[in-house]
Amino acid sequence: MPRWARLCTVVGVVLVVLSGGSLVGIEAIVARYEGAVTQEDLFGDAASGAVPEKTSDIKGPLNILLVGIDPRRPTTPPLADSIMVLHVNATLDSAYLFSLPRDLVVRIPAFPKANFPGETTKLNAAMSYGSRNPKKELPDAAQGFELLSMTVSKVTGIKRFDAGAIINFNGFQKIVDAMGGVTMYIDQDVKSEHKQPDGSPRKLKPGGGGYLGPQKEYKKGTHHLKGWEALDYVRQRYGLPNGDYDRQRHQQQFVRAMADQALSKDVVTNPIKLDRVVQAAGKSLIFSGRGHRLIDFGFALRNLRSDTIQMIKLPGGGVFEGGVYKGEAFKPIAEEFFAALRDGTLDTFVMSHPELLNKAR
Repeated sequence: MPRWARLCTVVGVVLVVLSGGSLVGIEAIVARYEGAVTQEDLFGDAASGAVPEKTSDIKGPLNILLVGIDPRRPTTPPLADSIMVLHVNATLDSAYLFSLPRDLVVRIPAFPKANFPGETTKLNAAMSYGSRNPKKELPDAAQGFELLSMTVSKVTGIKRFDAGAIINFNGFQKIVDAMGGVTMYIDQDVKSEHKQPDGSPRKLKPGGGGYLGPQKEYKKGTHHLKGWEALDYVRQRYGLPNGDYDRQRHQQQFVRAMADQALSKDVVTNPIKLDRVVQAAGKSLIFSGRGHRLIDFGFALRNLRSDTIQMIKLPGGGVFEGGVYKGEAFKPIAEEFFAALRDGTLDTFVMSHPELLNKAR
């Protein structure tokens, strides 16, 4: 299976859990399963001697780094194939969600923990390089996240992330199925590169270079997707007019749809289904609140809803050397967006640049 994972899963799960502060009775469920969520030091705070903040100090604005990985084999260093940042405003009731292309050409800084000297390459490699711990036999995803966060900080100018999360794609389908599927608007016809109409995998062509067999098709319009269908849909980029940029938009649309589904009466009023959703999320998520508990973030973000999250598209294009594709680079407006984020003027900036908004449908 090709390397991939969809960060929309991370965001969807985080929103499911963090939205819990406003749901009747869900606080107890989140508290019950919070121990099932793996909580690790994703930012290297322990090694730096950083003192955890008090749980009562969660104040906006917040920047949360969300990463999706494909674990494949335990011995294989993970690649961060999906990277998103959730920027929550000062009043903690609205947010902006933007993606960073996995192929973005960046300077990954030196990282002594992994004996990594630094290199200019694609962004998704940062987690892989950082996960190589000379003291451990297997790659360390949490350590890899630390290098990735350092790299994303350099790209965006965000000096400090307030929280972070990793999810592996193996938990994706279980979460969606636990909710009974997800209803979302598909904004363009999409053919699956990987799946046949019945969900079985397409076969690789002899010698590689593509797949054989009929293709699962996703038609424009509103559809209720099963777990495997949602997973398959948001991984597609080949054959789309704008490639990975279309896929990023589909991921963000899915985040909204997944959050809406999690907050629907069908889920929140069904204790058995809600219990299954939280269990599935707990088994799939690695979280760092930098001294704050997951349930504390849930209370702090209790007023955040999917319709108050603006989805942002940051335009970019291919980088070529001698006709050879090297990766992606942002257009200049992306740096203007990052500057507005740092200056606290993002609302005004986005109002002046409505072309940056991805629509839910």
